[in-house]
Amino acid sequence: MDQILGQVLRNAVWERLDMLSDLADRADAPSLVSVARSELPRLTEGWRAMLRAHEPDERGDCPTCSTRWHRCKAPCSVWQVAHEHLVAGGLAPQQDSRGRVRRRSTEQVHGTQAESQQVPRQQQSGRHALVPPPTPRHAIAG
Repeated sequence: MDQILGQVLRNAVWERLDMLSDLADRADAPSLVSVARSELPRLTEGWRAMLRAHEPDERGDCPTCSTRWHRCKAPCSVWQVAHEHLVAGGLAPQQDSRGRVRRRSTEQVHGTQAESQQVPRQQQSGRHALVPPPTPRHAIAG
């Protein structure tokens, strides 16, 4: 039962994020302003709540990511992702296979038009198993 509830919860979150991404891509300016006013405070508070749960304890460990047998030093992956997406804008330094730091180019971050068309919509949107992928427009008889 918990697995089903968890999957329903995850699907609802992915669907909400997909809807917001679609709005950002397709909505007109007045609609975007309306969505920004209602959704940005909710999204920022959500980030704050998640980051509070991952604040380092007095030993410098993340209490959420750590287990009894394995301590996770701060900054944990949640803080690293938050920094990359909220501060560095996706251009944060990355490590190559040899551990050397390198910066991602704009093309690597955003991809080219041809590359993004080759990735299936399901992978682009982050949908999960219980959420059926959308029917491609070219597959709809009209």
